[in-house]
Amino acid sequence: MKQPKITVVGLGPGRFGLITLESWQVMQQAERLVLRTRIHPTVADIEKRGLTFSSYDGFYEEAPDFETLYHHIAEDLLHRAAEQGDLVYAVPGSPLVAERTVVLLRELAKESGVTVDILPGMSFVEVMYTRLGLDPIAGLTILDAEDVGTLKERPAQSLIITQVYDPIIASDTKLMLMDLYPDEYEVTYIHNLALPDESIRKIPLYELDRQKDVDHLTSLFVPAR
Repeated sequence: MKQPKITVVGLGPGRFGLITLESWQVMQQAERLVLRTRIHPTVADIEKRGLTFSSYDGFYEEAPDFETLYHHIAEDLLHRAAEQGDLVYAVPGSPLVAERTVVLLRELAKESGVTVDILPGMSFVEVMYTRLGLDPIAGLTILDAEDVGTLKERPAQSLIITQVYDPIIASDTKLMLMDLYPDEYEVTYIHNLALPDESIRKIPLYELDRQKDVDHLTSLFVPAR
């Protein structure tokens, strides 16, 4: 008997055109398409093209914290696939960049009868390389904002800090970075990358949590000097 399969695809970093052709074709052919969240710039374009889908946005209201939320999503995906058959799971950006649900899904699937197939996708990092003129071969560290506190000393490499979701996280990130860098240290604030209203601006570190547009599409680049 054929094992049910979950195919994981990425919605790209912003514009609809940055979804890979392979992922788009898989989404078009899916009998069941499930999004981690509708809150992503490409979703309106997906709907305009006639695709129907469900999402896990309702789970966000019930979970006490993100780790519990992501576990619930991964467990529910495996349950759905086992009960209903193959499905396609779409996540913001790339499935393998800063996507905890995919990590958990892959781990939990080992103990289940469900196969997980992860397709490559474009993340915000590739766009950032282009916008900032970076060559990652020179050395780069990528951290979730909630993991900045794991840095015990100032890194020799430049930093990309992802998922600066809201002013509270921005404030926490700023304070942790100010233990390693001067208050006036120039960083690059990145908002709505790859969207028409993209904003990339240099600011002193101490002003990070004073930005008026901090949301789920905010990242930070901290250069090495």
